[in-house]
Amino acid sequence: MNLIINARQAGRKHALIEKQTIAIDDLPGNPSLRALLTAVVKQQVTAYNDKPAEKQLLPFLSDQQITGQADQGKVGFGTIYNENKANLLKAQETALQAYEDGLFAVFADEEELQHLDATFKLTPQTVITFIRLTFLAGSHW
Repeated sequence: MNLIINARQAGRKHALIEKQTIAIDDLPGNPSLRALLTAVVKQQVTAYNDKPAEKQLLPFLSDQQITGQADQGKVGFGTIYNENKANLLKAQETALQAYEDGLFAVFADEEELQHLDATFKLTPQTVITFIRLTFLAGSHW
């Protein structure tokens, strides 16, 4: 199944990721938030681990690559400097813990998904939005 993903950060005008489509293989039609998070993390960890670690002598980008990356808000060579592979189980545990700690919110279309084990209806047109929350710094009186 293909998912449409948005990623935003509270207080930022532009999205971190704007309507990016990712392919998820093992996700049912009525998943729980827990199943959605573990499936998205699995896809992202697999994509990260599959990136080649080769280094080019003189890296360059074409005009089309620069324009496409500029539309997403970040232009880079996509080079991974850390040669360690990501641990899938640790990444999934971290994502679930971060959600439980309130570090991000998840929306399916306009509905906030508030409970990890509650199910929701997922269609190919559903837009999943992750919002990274920012805590305010201050002092206690």
